[in-house]
Amino acid sequence: MTSQGRPIFLDLTKIRLPINALVSILHRITGVLLILSIPLVFWLFQRSLAGPEGFEQAVGLLRHPFGLLLLLGWLWLLMHHFFVGIRFLLVEVGVGESRKGGRDTAWSALIAGIVSAILLWAVFL
Repeated sequence: MTSQGRPIFLDLTKIRLPINALVSILHRITGVLLILSIPLVFWLFQRSLAGPEGFEQAVGLLRHPFGLLLLLGWLWLLMHHFFVGIRFLLVEVGVGESRKGGRDTAWSALIAGIVSAILLWAVFL
């Protein structure tokens, strides 16, 4: 440490981000991935509305083991982004601004995203 209390070097492998920062970074990443997934979602939706054969094709793709895994990942993206977005809205009105409140709401949003994605995915099985 220097006399000003600042570190001399930053070893990025030893820096541990707080859960608030991780949830915030994941919120941005999930937003980008959701936007990038729009063409695939629209294509699947278009296939499902193209008639009985298209519907069977779309369902077949989603019921394939790789399709189920992609569906689980996409549902997690959606649910995580949703719950963390609600968390950010609550912070804007003053809920969870303390250190403990921020940590608690971050964990709550993270867990709610995972649990709701798994529950929604179970509906498709």
